[in-house]
Amino acid sequence: MYLSQILKSKRRSLSFEVFPPKASGADAAFEQVIGQIAALAPSFISVTCGAGGSTADTTEQLSVSVQKRFGVTALSHMTCIHATREGVLAQLNSLREGGIQNILAMRGDLPPGYAPGAFRYARDLIEQIADFKGFCIGGACYPEGHIEAESLTADLKHIREKVDAGCDFLITQMFFENEILYRYRDMLAKRGVFVPLVAGIMPVTNARQITRICALSGARLPSKFLSLLERFENDPAAMQQAGIVYAAGQIIDLFAGGVNAVHVYTMNKPEVAASIKASICRILESPQ
Repeated sequence: MYLSQILKSKRRSLSFEVFPPKASGADAAFEQVIGQIAALAPSFISVTCGAGGSTADTTEQLSVSVQKRFGVTALSHMTCIHATREGVLAQLNSLREGGIQNILAMRGDLPPGYAPGAFRYARDLIEQIADFKGFCIGGACYPEGHIEAESLTADLKHIREKVDAGCDFLITQMFFENEILYRYRDMLAKRGVFVPLVAGIMPVTNARQITRICALSGARLPSKFLSLLERFENDPAAMQQAGIVYAAGQIIDLFAGGVNAVHVYTMNKPEVAASIKASICRILESPQ
């Protein structure tokens, strides 16, 4: 099923992201992770690519497994890094043969010394996929602005370009204060961007994660979140519970604020995904 159909329905959507294992031979264990997350009946599961597109083949295989073995709609990531037009066309044909209908098209994090090839920006890749036809295309967006953008205004212009190129929906980078998302939603609307917006939420269950997360994303941490970290960072069990509760609180507020789709960055932790789902299960089912 095309994700645009799911996201445009009146039902609230909860979905999860997973990333392929780095270690060779770990696929069997990872499929158990996917199985446990799929058992939560998410609206879809996204499967990421490794740095520099290093797991592109594995991403495709696992995306097909999500759909065929576990019966959940898959969103397969695709990046520009090291991509050629011939390679992208071959990958699109392979995804189509595997039954994949949804792609999240991104530039990807640039390796040191990387020189852009056929696809310099995500919008270039989106345009190629749209010309191929037959896929629902998602794009990444950044409520606080892309970390490399000269300004949020400039970044919003790039988001509009993605939509004009054929992007059917947007998934946000993580954020930790919902007012940021609400302001961003309004800014998109003022620029004529009305495709479905999926809010990306990261349950921070390990205090050591947060330094790298913020360095890579540029996400700001509100004072109440910093207080949570300070209080529980040396108690792993309490930190995990606090991170889950904080994320669940964000999700509840987002649903109440008219955001109908939330995507949870699970860090491959089925227990975290299950706790989030359990915390909001009645709200997911509640009439709008």
